[in-house]
This record gives sequence, C-alpha cells and structure tokens, in this order.
Amino acid sequence: MIEARAVSKRYGEKTAVDDLTFTVKPGVVTGFLGPNGAGKSTTIRMIMGLDAPSAGRVTVNGRLYAEHAAPLHEVGALLEAKAVHTGRSAYNHLYALALSTGIPRRRVDEVIDIVGLADVARKRVGGFSLGMGQRLGVAAALLGDPATLVLDEPVNGLDPEGILWIRNLLRRLAAEGRTVFVSSHLMSEMALTAEHLIVIGRGKLIADTSVKDFLDSASRQAVRVRTTQAVELRDLLAGAGVHVTNVEHEVLEVSGLTGAEIGKVACAHSIALEELTPVQASLEEAFMELTRDAVEYGESHLERKAS
Repeated sequence: MIEARAVSKRYGEKTAVDDLTFTVKPGVVTGFLGPNGAGKSTTIRMIMGLDAPSAGRVTVNGRLYAEHAAPLHEVGALLEAKAVHTGRSAYNHLYALALSTGIPRRRVDEVIDIVGLADVARKRVGGFSLGMGQRLGVAAALLGDPATLVLDEPVNGLDPEGILWIRNLLRRLAAEGRTVFVSSHLMSEMALTAEHLIVIGRGKLIADTSVKDFLDSASRQAVRVRTTQAVELRDLLAGAGVHVTNVEHEVLEVSGLTGAEIGKVACAHSIALEELTPVQASLEEAFMELTRDAVEYGESHLERKAS
C-alpha cells in the first residue's frame, strides 16, 4: 500500500506538489494521471525516496522507502528504462541487482522468462529497442517479488502484442493482492487496464475515484439513435433541456433524455428504431474536461504568449 499524507514539494518559489493526500490500495490497478507539469514525476520520486517532501509524508507498506531494510523486496519501480549500463547484458544487469540485495540467482531466470527476454538475455542492453528496454525495466521491478509496484509509462515503446502483455501482467499482479500504481499518458490503455484513478493537476488532487465513476462524472452523456424516420423523431424529441444532433444520415445523438424515454416516444408514434445506444465520454474526453483548467501550457496560455 502507498499512502501520501498532505505531501508538498517546493523547488524554490515553484510548488510542484501541493498538499497531496491519497492511498493506493492493493488488489487493483491504480492509474496515475495528470497533464504535463502536474507533479506526477515528482510524486513518484517522493514515493521512491529520491526526493524528500517539503511537507507531509509518503510511505510504502507503512514505512518511508529509506526505512525498508530490503527495498526491492517491498517495492519494485520502473522510472527510467534507459538507466542501465549499456555494455552489460540483460542477464548481468539483473544479476548485479540481485547480488546487491541478496536475491537468489534463480529469480533472475524467472523474471527474464516473465518478461519474454529469454532469447536476448545474454545480449548487450545497448542494442535493445525501446520496447525491449521497457521489458528489462519491468523485469528489474519484479526482481524482488515485491508487494508494491510503481511503474512510470510501462507501455512506452511496446508494440500491440507487448501492450497486451503488460496489461495482462498488471492485472495478474493486482489479482495476487499486490499494490500496482501505473502512470501513463495513454488514456485508451488506462481505460482497459486500471480500475481506480488518481488524477492530479498543478500539484493538487483532482480526482481519487473508480474509472467508472470518473467516466460518469463527465458531462457528455447522450444516446445514439438510428432510424429511417430520424427527422420525424427529432421533432418529437425537441424540448426544454433536450439537445438533438444529426451525427450522420439517419443517426441522431440525443442528450437530456434516457434511452428508455426515447424508446417510449418512438413507440407511441410507431417509429421503428434500428439502434438505441447510450454514449458516454471516453476516458480521454473525461480527462480533458476535468483537467482543462490544470493544463500548464494550454491554448489560452499559448495565445497570451503569442500576443
């Protein structure tokens, strides 16, 4: 479990993280989202003991990272996949980590198999693709068989097969009762992988909620209706608080009414419906809406600079 309590981090006059409080619980994949400059990297660095908070406290499994006698057994992290001696093989990189922390040699072979690097384990890391480097970073994070995992952009550089692999791996690790905390800019992937979200902007907490509730909070709630009598149905549905848009030929998008209410109107006037589908904002749309005012370099900012 990761617990942040009233955590702030200041660099001179700039406040990167501002009174941030949240808990990352075991058993679910928790996504960590925020615009560029939101304070995500700083927060992760404080979790890992790389930066000291200016105020507040961040603990992993009840202790500061530095207080753990064997940190790799408590928390595994992927922060910068390229932070590897490029002259070493993948195997020797992992073996050096294992030797320094009392992890048995057999575990090196285990994690190499888990991440699918067995065929290139004896090759120098300097020749690895970005995706292979990411897999090696995940292997290092898993080396100590930790109860908590902190992964920053783990799908970066992975091909579609690799993305599916990391998605299934994270879900499996969470199902084993581990704490899995994942930062990513890929909203579509977070929608498929995470069950809970922590969203920050300008260093402050914006949301700490399930993915479902986060999506439900978005203002775009509509119903897609397909019928050969679209014009007639549009006139019947028009009214106060109801907005009807023609999105394509014979297809309407209706907000302000539920699917059941639209169906009753259509039935009462003998209008056959070919489609009646609730439309909800995507995770990306919900994220953009919720963080609009927290973007460091938004459109209005660029306009002001240009003027």
